[in-house]
Amino acid sequence: MKPLRFLALCAPLSLSFPGLALAEIDMPPVGDVHAPLSVSRPQLAEGAWFTSAELGAITTSGNTTGTSVTGKIDARHETAHWSHEFIVSGFFKEDEYEDDEGNIERSKSAERFAASAKASLKLLGEGRRAFVIGSHVIDRFGAYTRYSSFAVGHGSQWLNNGTQTLDVEIGPGYFAGERATGEEESGLTVRGAAQFRWRVSPSAFFAQTVSVEKGTSNTRSVAEASLSTKINSTMQMKAGFSARNDTSVTPGKKNTDTQTSLTMVYSF
Repeated sequence: MKPLRFLALCAPLSLSFPGLALAEIDMPPVGDVHAPLSVSRPQLAEGAWFTSAELGAITTSGNTTGTSVTGKIDARHETAHWSHEFIVSGFFKEDEYEDDEGNIERSKSAERFAASAKASLKLLGEGRRAFVIGSHVIDRFGAYTRYSSFAVGHGSQWLNNGTQTLDVEIGPGYFAGERATGEEESGLTVRGAAQFRWRVSPSAFFAQTVSVEKGTSNTRSVAEASLSTKINSTMQMKAGFSARNDTSVTPGKKNTDTQTSLTMVYSF
């Protein structure tokens, strides 16, 4: 499985980054695998907000009993010179098992919450912008139980042919994190990000994103892919896959975490 996970992280390096939304479906930009997908940004009135919410859940019973829930809220605010994006997401998994004495016990096996905020200044020239982005992740079972990052830089659009777009960002940053062992780390980073968006058909949209933060003690890479299908003017069904990799982890922790999801998305 490790080679497959490595390919999942490396394949999108020729693809692109940050927001999406098709005018005819009026969908917002995509910041990660759990956001609604499309190719072009909606034409919002100055000062308008665009928000989407999604939720997915799986419950099993019988020989294996458990519940997993994933959700996300994505909000964007547009003005003549600025674009703002705010994302909050979470993932929770709880398993039920029988102990040696026959008692039913519940145990959490995943608990992850993430929040990010991004402000982009629209520069002269089509698709050019300066940005500042900050994010914070709490992952109870991850290699880093806490990971915060901040970056500034420049972004540009390398491709836009009507059905496909490619956006690239790069800039310096800073991170601070806490490992599962309690050890704290911090330092400067170089952040690169890219996102490819493709309107496969009038009702289907594909997005592939990758971001890499290279620091002195660790390199964190996140690769995400998703396919969204329109149900009606406000509802979409989305299948997504994400892989997160840290090059430096403590003994007993794996370098790569993956997540596959199927969610319903409501845009308003």
